[in-house]
Amino acid sequence: MKAASERIVITGVGLAAPNGNSLAEFRANLLAGVSGVRPYHIRYFGDTHAGVCTFDPAKYQKRKELRVGTRAGSISVYCANEALADAGLRMADLDPTRVGVFVGITEHGNVETENEIYELSKYNYDVKYWTHHHNARTVANSPAGEVTINLGITGPHYTVGAACAAGNLGCVNGLQQLLLGEVDLAIAGGVSESIHTFGIFAAFNSQNALATHADSTKASRPFDLARNGIVVSEGGALFTLERLDGALARGARIHGEITGYFSNSDAADMVLPNPERQAQCMLRAIARAGLEPGGIDLVNTHATGTPAGDIMECRALRSVFGDALDRVYVNNTKSFIGHCMGAAGALELAGNLPSFTDGVIHPTINVDNLDPECALPRLVIGQPVRVGKVDTILNNSFGMVGINSVLIVSRYRP
Repeated sequence: MKAASERIVITGVGLAAPNGNSLAEFRANLLAGVSGVRPYHIRYFGDTHAGVCTFDPAKYQKRKELRVGTRAGSISVYCANEALADAGLRMADLDPTRVGVFVGITEHGNVETENEIYELSKYNYDVKYWTHHHNARTVANSPAGEVTINLGITGPHYTVGAACAAGNLGCVNGLQQLLLGEVDLAIAGGVSESIHTFGIFAAFNSQNALATHADSTKASRPFDLARNGIVVSEGGALFTLERLDGALARGARIHGEITGYFSNSDAADMVLPNPERQAQCMLRAIARAGLEPGGIDLVNTHATGTPAGDIMECRALRSVFGDALDRVYVNNTKSFIGHCMGAAGALELAGNLPSFTDGVIHPTINVDNLDPECALPRLVIGQPVRVGKVDTILNNSFGMVGINSVLIVSRYRP
């Protein structure tokens, strides 16, 4: 058993999802089958579907902060404040030099540059009208940095650019900084503002990878035979991570313990996934957690709703779990909220954490006709399943240019 100073636990959760602005609301909608995907219009591209968040940015930010900052920054600030509140922490009671902020992102800056060029077009592209806020808005560390400004945090901050694997890796970086002794509290996870850039919709559309459906709430349909692509979404989830000894000393409630993680690279293709490397990533994370594959109770899949990607992940799962797959529950959160890009891994983990308490697995929705190549024995479809006890969750997140990340969170045991 590791010493308490070597065990990293989740003590607070703050999130903004397309179907919920708190963990309680998000979880309730996942159990009730409520989608957060809606019709969406973006300039130049036109009408499509997206997961849009409805949190109140003014809850934690003044008008000037909102005017100067970014959408990703607002999501980060909201989630960070909510996580601290959920953890029962106040910055006034903490040493700000010992708090760090580690935020996973897919990309950052595209939104601000597109917006500025659009505004400039109204002035015949005369650059004297270019905003002096542009540089600060587009540097990669901006979302995490905006949190430090808002909360007065003077410890380290940075973002982790890891495509759609970033939410998991934001958590891993927070964990590592805690284990190194660089911080005593890590605010970590992932955020995304992707729906505000028309380029991402145009690019997925040109790849024939953007979901279409007459009903927006059914557009995101991983594992369904009629799936036809990704629903782009925004959102965020940040956790407060602490060393166990510190959490126990202050009597903190513990949502779960991070017991395993791993990240690797496909080194094969810019877009197409490699199931062998995905399987390797899962196996290494399971080994780091000191488990065998059969010791995993729930797998939250990365599956985005692309025809090839979903099949590749299912092949990887069969390779990893073998006969034990008959005992492992599997679900998917993107069917509710679309693909929140850099926030995906963190949001999807957050939505499953309550399983440790209520013993319920939230379902995968919109699977009207299951693709036989995605037919896993315990894939939860349509309705929640009450299993009684969940001890371990394996969270998959894979991204473009062949980056893979797996995070394993376990029920806290003294």
